[in-house]
Amino acid sequence: MVLKIRLARFGKRNAPFYNIVVAQARSARNSKPLEVLGTYDPIPKPPPASSSAPSEGEKKVKDIKLDISRAKYWLGVGAQPSDPAWRLLSMIGLLEPKYRAPPSKTDQQEQDR
Repeated sequence: MVLKIRLARFGKRNAPFYNIVVAQARSARNSKPLEVLGTYDPIPKPPPASSSAPSEGEKKVKDIKLDISRAKYWLGVGAQPSDPAWRLLSMIGLLEPKYRAPPSKTDQQEQDR
């Protein structure tokens, strides 16, 4: 049984909200998962610590909530994260970030044409 850590989409149109789930690799995106590890809200919101009116220089944040101990467990038993899940897990510090290779000289020459 191949397991994947991936995002299951919820929310309304133009207002996505994702559950970070562990599911079988061949199941559909929104089918019933084995376990829900956390949530991810990609819409930037002002930080919750600011009770006063938001100032100009304040940076908005995206909300990620994750049960780190369960995520470590599933990674330990061999669950493979999808690319978006890998990015989220690397932001938290559970995985090494995947770096994109710098474009080679031939790729740059083709782009210049």
